Amino acid sequence: MSKNKKLPPLTEAELRHLAGRFKLLGEPMRLKILQSVCHEPRTVNDIVVATGSTQANVSKHLALLAMAGILEREKDGQCVYYGMKDKLMLRLCEMVRAQLKD
Repeated sequence: MSKNKKLPPLTEAELRHLAGRFKLLGEPMRLKILQSVCHEPRTVNDIVVATGSTQANVSKHLALLAMAGILEREKDGQCVYYGMKDKLMLRLCEMVRAQLKD
């Protein structure tokens, strides 16, 4: 994909994995969630407030992002905190955002 290095073509499994990552990032609500937890872990209620969505909708998206390994989930008593696990996803979003400005 890069012109600097000659990499072998992606395998079918790699293509499916890559497409799945892009599909996850293709939903605006998931990007809002990532934006809300990019600097520090937050509770579900904090994320609901930050995104302006419903608890059910946020929980659905959090589950998908956590299952994909993009977010990590940590329980502290009654509270569950979600934070970034895959920092590369943030970098990817930053790079795309920079391109939008050009």
